Formats: sequence, C-alpha cells, structure tokens
Amino acid sequence: MSSSGPRDDDPLAPYRGRLLGLAYRMLGSRSDAEDVVQDAYLRFAGAQDVRNTEAFLVTIVTRLCLDRLKSAKVQREVYVGPWLPEPVFDADGLSADTATELADDLSFALLLALDRLSPLERAAFLLHDVFDRPFSEVAEMLDRSEAACRQLAARARRGVRDERPAPQAPPEKHARLLSAFGDAVISGDISRLASLLREDAIAITDGGGRKPAALNPIIGPEKIARLFISLAAKNAGRDLRLVPSVINGSIGALLYLDGEIDHTLSMAIDGDRIAAIYLVRNPDKLRHVVVARQ
Repeated sequence: MSSSGPRDDDPLAPYRGRLLGLAYRMLGSRSDAEDVVQDAYLRFAGAQDVRNTEAFLVTIVTRLCLDRLKSAKVQREVYVGPWLPEPVFDADGLSADTATELADDLSFALLLALDRLSPLERAAFLLHDVFDRPFSEVAEMLDRSEAACRQLAARARRGVRDERPAPQAPPEKHARLLSAFGDAVISGDISRLASLLREDAIAITDGGGRKPAALNPIIGPEKIARLFISLAAKNAGRDLRLVPSVINGSIGALLYLDGEIDHTLSMAIDGDRIAAIYLVRNPDKLRHVVVARQ
C-alpha cells in the first residue's frame, strides 16, 4: 500500500489530504501528487520562521505543480492517443475539506475540463472555487495581483461550466447503468447497448502507447457499442473478471484478463443515459491498482 498516509509523527498529517487533493487536481496523477507533497515537506522541514504552516505548504505545492505542468506540456505533445487522469480509489482522502460545490468532485469529467485550462487558470480556480481560499491569499500564492487572479478564476469557471457534464449521478444510478452496460456488451446486441448511451456520447481510451487503444475519442452510441462488443468478442474464451469499484468517487469497474489488471472503466451519467466512458489501459497508471487489490 502507499506510504503517503498520515502518521502520528507526521507534521503534515493535518494538511496531507488537502495537499494531495490539490496536487492531484492540478496534475491528474496520484503518483506525481505524492512526489510533490513529499518535496513540499522537505522544503517545509528546512524553512525558518513559518508563521502559517498551511498557507506555506499550499503555496509550495501550487508552485511545484505549476513547474511540473511546464514539463508535462512537452510530454503530452508526444503522448500516444488521448490522455486520461490516473484513476484513484480513495477520493475521500483527497477531499478539499470545504463546503464548496466541487469540493468532493474528482470525476474524470471535471479533471479533463481542468486539463483544458492554462496552468494559472487551473490554480486560481482550484484555490478559490474548490479549496475556498480568498483571492488575497491566491494572489500571494501565485505572485499575481488580486484582480488578475479574479480574472483567471472567472475564465476558468466559464471553461469548466462549458466542458463539465451534468452533476454526478447518484451511486445507485451509476451502478444500475454500469450493470446494464455490462449485460448489453455480453449480449452482443449493438442496439441494446447503444440505447444506454446519449446521442453525443463519447468514449475515451488511454493506452499511452503501451497497450492498444483508440487513438482518437469515439463519438456516437453506435460506434461506441461496436467498439465494446468487438473488444468482448476479441477476448472471448479468456479468464475475464469484472470487479465493481469506486473510481474517482463514482461507481466504476476494474477489468482483469487472465488474472492481470487490463483497464479501469469509469462513466459520466447524464439523466438516465451514459454521457461518457473513460477507459484507462496505460500500465503506468495502473501499477497502484494491482498493489491495492492484492
């Protein structure tokens, strides 16, 4: 299991969950978030006269994430196929711990909307709208004027509103649609499967060049239905196990082939239909899944 959990002698214990939550939302990677928080701890341990521990740590984590996003932009340009966030299974441990609307939302839909923002827009939006920091503090953390930070957050808010689907569906609806989706795939009935999908539904598969995956998003219910039914037919006869799991705070599934994790499957639900399907196959993003499920 990860060693990032709080300990009795951990000076970051009161803040670790929020720091990890901020870094994960900024970077879309749990492993990178843990590295950032560890680096922030080392800087905190060597700092002198820290008057506000939490503000200091949030500032350091934010700036470290902004630095990482510069190199991430270069890496993303050569990334094979669509990019999806690294799935997480402990959404409660990454909570913003505030009363804001988005405090508990770690959905792929929101993370992808954040990924389309500039790094500074993302930081301003997360610090103010998700982590409930006043703009006076955000300005200090980003080394920008308060007015500039308000503008950054406003642009980000519009971007999130335009890109983010409907609010997350209740868990029972997620579970019901996931079960119906699995049954329809097994049946091989394209019409039945397509009927579960919104007319503009999208499926995104992330193999990262490490495993076969669609190189572009699949759009439309029939195309998506054909994709998943063909995948099921291709793996007929293999030891296939579908394990329901809470992924990024919503009901999803882990799919094992011949005892090895093959991918995670997550969904965005709009009303009574599936708006988006996110399938992560990149082994680099699934290493912690194997450890967590042993």
